[in-house]
Amino acid sequence: MKILQTVLLCLLVSTCVAQAGPNVASSPAAPTRPKIVGVAHIGLRTDNLDAARKFCTGVLGFQEPFSLDKEPAEGTGLLLTYFKVNDHQYIEMFPALTDPKMDRLSHISFETSDAEQLRAYLESRGVKVPEKLEPMRDGNRGFDVTDPDGHDVEFVELRPGSMHSREFGKFLPEGRISQRIIHIGVVVNDRAAADRFYKDILGFQEIWHGGMKDKETDWVDMRVPDGTDWLEYMLNVHNPDPQELGVMNHLALGVPSVKAGYETALKRGYKASEKPQIGRDGKWQFNLYDPNFTRVELMEPKPVQKPCCSPMLQ
Repeated sequence: MKILQTVLLCLLVSTCVAQAGPNVASSPAAPTRPKIVGVAHIGLRTDNLDAARKFCTGVLGFQEPFSLDKEPAEGTGLLLTYFKVNDHQYIEMFPALTDPKMDRLSHISFETSDAEQLRAYLESRGVKVPEKLEPMRDGNRGFDVTDPDGHDVEFVELRPGSMHSREFGKFLPEGRISQRIIHIGVVVNDRAAADRFYKDILGFQEIWHGGMKDKETDWVDMRVPDGTDWLEYMLNVHNPDPQELGVMNHLALGVPSVKAGYETALKRGYKASEKPQIGRDGKWQFNLYDPNFTRVELMEPKPVQKPCCSPMLQ
């Protein structure tokens, strides 16, 4: 009797497994996050494109390889123009600053290896994303989301034949002041909420935090998961005026020598209000400001003295 019961039980289990198998196999796997390899660009607004161009080309030494006009439904005239840092990184400038109180920051952008896979992954994690990818006018693939602080965050996959890829290896003069955007900074009001988005969902990793005082945290550096660039949380910013907001929402250009970058800027006619200094992170840095107050930070890659407040991951 026991042998018979055992046989029947085995048959029953086998039948249940056989019935469950097809259903389990047909269940789609949860999307995985593709690579996020670095900063793609920062989008800025200006009310004086000629002055912005003079700063980006004349002082920083970047060339302007292409631009886009507005679509007919948007009106006429220039939508934005591009200043090239390297083949994968740009400063996008929009002549769209129509009110002195407007935020100069249009958006920030990170490069991904697969825009559609990232869209599906974020959707699976509860992030509001477009239902599908629409063609981008520059020929790349990408989409925008809104982070917990209301910043427009774009993810872009560079595609063959796009405006960007057609110019690989071009418009890269030796005299440009830097060859890489190493980080971008944005105001963050709720660090925990930002961490849930950038750290828990996107996989960014904290590499350093510090503040004006040793026991306070005013800045948190969050490195992209598959590269060396980072996003800097700018904390404890309350009711900033446009000039202070321009200091906080910023970009940093990596340079081998801040002293040399400083001297180059002066030779090109830049009127500096500050001088190079060693920051709280132990790195040499120098702040320039574009005509609409946005801070452009020249920064050496490694600390020359011990950073304050926390160890710095390499």
